[in-house]
Amino acid sequence: MSYQGFISRLSKEEQDFYDIKNAAAEFYKVQRIPQEMERALNELFLHKPEDVHGYLANYFANLSAPPRISRLQGREVYDAGGQLSIETEVFCIVCNKEKSMSSAAISSHLGPKETSLDWKATIQETAEHVMTAVQWINEPLSNMLKIQNPCDQSGVDRILSNFFMACYLKEKDIRNKEESRSPSEPEVVLPSPTHVQSKDQKCGDKGKKNNTAEKPLPSAEPPEQVLPGSLAIGSVSLAVAKTGAQVQGIPLYKYIAALKNTKAPAQFHIPVPLVTLLSCGKNSPGKLSLLEEVILIPKAGQRVKQIITMTLELQKEMMKIINTSTKTGATKAILCDNGAPAVSYERPEQPLDLIIEACTNLGLSLGEEIHLAVNCAAPELMDYSKGKYEVAAGALKSPDELVDMYQTLISKYPVVVALIDPFRREDKHQWEKLSNGIGDSCSLLSDITYKSKAQPLPGVRGHVLKYINETTVSDLIHITSQHHASVLLGTTCREPCSDCSLSDIAVGLGLDYVKLGGLSSAERITKYNRLSSIEEELAQQGILVSKEKHLAPLFTEKPPEQSTTAESTLSVCF
Repeated sequence: MSYQGFISRLSKEEQDFYDIKNAAAEFYKVQRIPQEMERALNELFLHKPEDVHGYLANYFANLSAPPRISRLQGREVYDAGGQLSIETEVFCIVCNKEKSMSSAAISSHLGPKETSLDWKATIQETAEHVMTAVQWINEPLSNMLKIQNPCDQSGVDRILSNFFMACYLKEKDIRNKEESRSPSEPEVVLPSPTHVQSKDQKCGDKGKKNNTAEKPLPSAEPPEQVLPGSLAIGSVSLAVAKTGAQVQGIPLYKYIAALKNTKAPAQFHIPVPLVTLLSCGKNSPGKLSLLEEVILIPKAGQRVKQIITMTLELQKEMMKIINTSTKTGATKAILCDNGAPAVSYERPEQPLDLIIEACTNLGLSLGEEIHLAVNCAAPELMDYSKGKYEVAAGALKSPDELVDMYQTLISKYPVVVALIDPFRREDKHQWEKLSNGIGDSCSLLSDITYKSKAQPLPGVRGHVLKYINETTVSDLIHITSQHHASVLLGTTCREPCSDCSLSDIAVGLGLDYVKLGGLSSAERITKYNRLSSIEEELAQQGILVSKEKHLAPLFTEKPPEQSTTAESTLSVCF
């Protein structure tokens, strides 16, 4: 009987059922379902697993389509300082179902002048930035990244950077039009809110007056505007990187190492953690403002837990000295945002003497087991009305006088092997003068977070670069790929409490040092714990190596003279 004759003898229902069976058989054939089912059953019988259905589920899951981003969700969260920040959650389609893959939160930073005395205005501005970031993530960015491969980090970051640039150019065009419509007025250079007279400045300059005519103070460079919503870019980039690592079933540090090196290296080393011991900066309870952070640089080759234990014992001994002795001059200590105690002092020698005494009591060898770095944060101390730095309440120093002060301090305390931001960027002559004066005994580092494309400063061997705002994972990889031997990664002052990704990033980038702040706050201890966990994991796998060649001072290699951008030397993230 012919096929047509056979079909004609069937009822309508039977014909429909027969057609469906044929269509299903053709579909299964095209999709190679019978072959895969046969192979799965053969493998099942060969292995005879206890969980039969679990084995089959895993078998077919490996054959499923790779995950694709389905949407992003941005939400407001609070950072360790109680300020609003942003968190991005990435959702993907996995085995035909939408699944939450990972989330990432970064710090909210409006710029170097966010420490305005008008705290209400600062909070309002931060809220507007965060609200814009949430809108970016939930609408345009979510649509742009839909169906994107979460393992294509460079492609995702390219989309993010292009979107940010389009928003930046649009905002710039709006501002230019507003300025062209406004009546022309003479340009007025106002002091930054962070440079307003602080502490007890009415005391005046306690130093001797210098009758020598001083050079006019270079004008402050205009700050780079922080585009509202920009922190969405960094948050999405990091969340996608964490998703890519999860999709591939590897830790984030191995995923980033593979992104940087095309494939994961055979061995890893743990960056030496630099720990903030004390804060005697502008917001400390005492008169001293110059030492924003005194940072411990431990000897290389120690385990992370050893460094933490040693630092905790050292801080305990320091607090014991403060509480039992009056000769230190310290009257009280409070906890600072960087996770270290902020101590009341009047002179920069006092906190250094305190550390030396505590080390002596504990039998720690300064200059061998321990070195120190000092974050001066001098740009925040400039009193533009007097053209001098207020290093302590009522104590004003000209840029040249500050050079002499640093040289004296380093000569007296050779354990100090790095100075961060000893001057404003504008005081280029003093940077060079200090560098020539201290030679190779101490390295100068500069914060270029908001001046990433500025010319390198003379005498500077390193730069500070925070992972904030529109910075992407690809940006960090690009910088460290060019200068792998001179990059130090670290945290910002206000860190998200739950995210410890920075430890993974530092290990994955193959950095020699990482600065995670003090040991007195949960958000920083979380990162130290993660760094220790990675170290233990690498040791168990037999792929942990120790780099013992770290010598003081930090980053002894001088930057090449032909460098044209700040990125061509060192990038340090705090």
